[in-house]
Amino acid sequence: MSKNSKTPRPEEIRQALLRWWDQGHRDLPWRRTKDPYAVWLAEMMLQQTRIETVIPYYERFLQRFPTVQSLAEAGLDSVLKLWEGLGYYSRARHLHKAAQIIVREYGGRFPEKACELQKLPGVGRYTAGAVASIAFHQPAPLVDGNVIRVLCRLFCIRQEPTQTAVKKKLWQLAETLVCPRRPGDFNQSLMELGAVVCKPGLPDCRNCPLEPYCLANQKGLQTVLPKMPKSGRLPEYEIAVGIVFRSGRVLIAKRRAEGLLGGLWEFPGGKRETGETLEQTAAREIREETGIAVSVGPCLTVVRHAYSHFKIVLHAFLCEYQSGKAEPLGCDAVKWVWPSRLKEYAFPAANHKIFQKLHPWVNKKRP
Repeated sequence: MSKNSKTPRPEEIRQALLRWWDQGHRDLPWRRTKDPYAVWLAEMMLQQTRIETVIPYYERFLQRFPTVQSLAEAGLDSVLKLWEGLGYYSRARHLHKAAQIIVREYGGRFPEKACELQKLPGVGRYTAGAVASIAFHQPAPLVDGNVIRVLCRLFCIRQEPTQTAVKKKLWQLAETLVCPRRPGDFNQSLMELGAVVCKPGLPDCRNCPLEPYCLANQKGLQTVLPKMPKSGRLPEYEIAVGIVFRSGRVLIAKRRAEGLLGGLWEFPGGKRETGETLEQTAAREIREETGIAVSVGPCLTVVRHAYSHFKIVLHAFLCEYQSGKAEPLGCDAVKWVWPSRLKEYAFPAANHKIFQKLHPWVNKKRP
């Protein structure tokens, strides 16, 4: 194909990409199965998470919950504990809820069409397309970050892919390209190309099976596309929490199920308000969240942690119980637990950094 050629036909792209896929691709655990449950689990875990991080979680999860039935029957706390450290915990909650729906409403069988899969909690158009094409051989398209990069370069799309009209165009292109004979392999090859060849920054064009067809390559624009919006600075918040002791036990609170990090346990506390000292913040938040009064002692540690849209500076204070009955006023549950039992509960990553400073108490044995 000459450098002056027009946009290639879909069949040319399919043949070139599938030929490249068949010559060899990464051996990943979820590529060894067509089981819709295993494919769905992998796609949920892979959202905004690196492959090398996902693999051990995926393998442990399947060992503990080998079927959608076993996941549906599990308690949410045990699911969150197994998910602990993987982040974006709404995925775990959606996974658990969707498993229950599949068992209750579909008799334990996954719906095969992308439009039906999208009715499940946490399943968007991308995940539905992945499961439908890989597990059920449905010609459903998918668009993720890797696919966006490939398509923007292949078709020399110069507008920001975050724009609504561009998103629509990318999905239309993906739908036009998907191979009706091998939709699962084609979709995986498109994502694989973006991950290992058509990478951000400097793509490996010489080893790209689509190099002869790539309009951005022909125009010398492959290193500047896709055009992404500039990201602003993340806001940063100061948080004060209390490690509250009473008779050797420590107080923990369970976050509201519907919010950020929902369903996880934490040391009670919250965001610093204007004019407050951090000690005042800790005392106020503990009172509002659990109904008890505490005396705030020294700061045990300061933890810096970044989420997708903001950062926190977490100040953890050692506190002693003073009065009141601990109740779930601003949370879903409260518990007084022996420090040595903290590891049995699912906590956010920032709280785990506090554990490292708590060894003298965590190692205490129950009397």
